[in-house]
Parts: sequence; structure tokens; C-alpha cells
Amino acid sequence: MLGLREPDIYGDQTLDDIKGKCLEWAQIHDADIDFRQSNHEGELVTWIQDARGLFDGIIINAAAYTHTSVAIHDALKLLDVPIIEVHISDPKTREEFRHISFIESVASHVVAGQGGQGYVLALEKLSEVL
Repeated sequence: MLGLREPDIYGDQTLDDIKGKCLEWAQIHDADIDFRQSNHEGELVTWIQDARGLFDGIIINAAAYTHTSVAIHDALKLLDVPIIEVHISDPKTREEFRHISFIESVASHVVAGQGGQGYVLALEKLSEVL
């Protein structure tokens, strides 16, 4: 719902806009990326589990699941690759319930509050640690 939901917090970029910027970054840096989105927690868990041995790193914006999903946390713990947590807004400056992240403890780095550009910054950080 990016570009529609609370543009004063999340900006007016759509997910397709952000994906385009990430694909552009990947092309410039000769990197392969797999850009996915789902509203279904179980699908996200399956994708994370399936990533074992296939990807050199994971960038994840678990959105509201950041604050609620032990299942996503546990799936990420299975990975032996760098994990970058990304958020368009900065959850630590918002409502108190958003201050807790089940992802942060398994992430190598967190990029928050940088708008859609945070995804490109996460790609850069992942590239650095690899």
C-alpha cells in the first residue's frame, strides 16, 4: 500500500518505485537480487527458510510483523548469511509498540527512517559486509 497509506510517514513512492531503484542499483553493481513482497506471514517464513544456501544475504522489511512475529525471527535465525533489517520510517520514534523488533536481534544492521532510499542503503550495506 506504499504511496497510498499514510504518505506523511511512508512517502509517496510505491513499492514498484522502490523495486525499480533496487534493480537499477543491482544492474550498476553487477548484483543479482530477488525482490519479493507478501502480506502473509507463513509465506514470508517459507521464503526465508527456502533462502538457505541460495542467497548471500537477506534484506527484510517485515513491516508490522517486525513487532509480532517470532516465526519470522526463528526462520531468520536459521540463516548463516548477513541480514539487513530495513524500515521506511523509524519505528523507534513512533508509537511505543513499534519500538520492539523481533528482527533486530538477528540482523547484522538496521536501516530505518531513510524512506524508500533505505532499501538502496541496505543493498549498499549488504554489499559492504559481503
